Amino acid sequence: MKNLDIGLLRTFLHVAETRSMSFAAQRLHMTQGAVSQQIKRLEDMVGKRLLDRARSGVSLTAEGQVLLQKARSLVEMNDAILASMTLAEVAGTVRLGVPHDLMVMHLPNILPAFVKAYPQVEISLLAGSSTELMKNFDSGLLDLAIIESPAGSAQGELLALERPVWAGKRDGSAWQKRPLPICLVSETCALKPTVVRELARASIDWRNVVDYPSMEAISATVQADLAVTALLPSTVPPGLDIFDEEAGLPVLDEFAISLRMPAHGGSAASMALAEAIRGAYAGKRAVS
Repeated sequence: MKNLDIGLLRTFLHVAETRSMSFAAQRLHMTQGAVSQQIKRLEDMVGKRLLDRARSGVSLTAEGQVLLQKARSLVEMNDAILASMTLAEVAGTVRLGVPHDLMVMHLPNILPAFVKAYPQVEISLLAGSSTELMKNFDSGLLDLAIIESPAGSAQGELLALERPVWAGKRDGSAWQKRPLPICLVSETCALKPTVVRELARASIDWRNVVDYPSMEAISATVQADLAVTALLPSTVPPGLDIFDEEAGLPVLDEFAISLRMPAHGGSAASMALAEAIRGAYAGKRAVS
């Protein structure tokens, strides 16, 4: 009787979640060729073609869709068994850097379950712009960092892809003003170069309304109809409207949310938190 290889199933899950051999390879710290070979071994083992490959990426075949849920359950069971045997050994401090917007809108969906599962792990959080967090990570001041960057230049393990949107007060008029009043999370906001470039291409003059690194300040300013802002769709605070194309504001480049961690993987506590972060974003994709 054949036995399924958990490692092959895990690789399959990463390819299915990212829809990309290269992004899966980044996550797994493997070459793209090695990922492709593992998928071929899995297909040979089950006797089915699991993926359709195209220039635009990969997609699941009907057989791949059937395997996906079963593979996820089996890998989760494997990880749960191992975790139950090693939880007591996982301890220490993990220094995690998170962009301001994700700190407010994403982190509450990630940390509570992790803190409950790993009570002996202490998390030290640093909020900042992705530019600032990258510098801190490269300097060794962070163990893990969640980074926002243009999709074409993203580094690290891909967690999600989103196209930034323009948001403003419901029934507000700030979006109609010229120069366009804008507020971004900080002067070094990862979205700023894209925003400035696309507004210039659209011949829209703009002015900065507030320069304070806080999502609360951004939300309050936009709620008061003093400005509009550009955010990832999943980070738009409740009460703000996302503008459609009729507003005449330019389309912005797609952004990646990526996880940066040391090439060697880091401590057991860091690895456990990294896996929790991956799982949370995989869950978001499954829901959406």
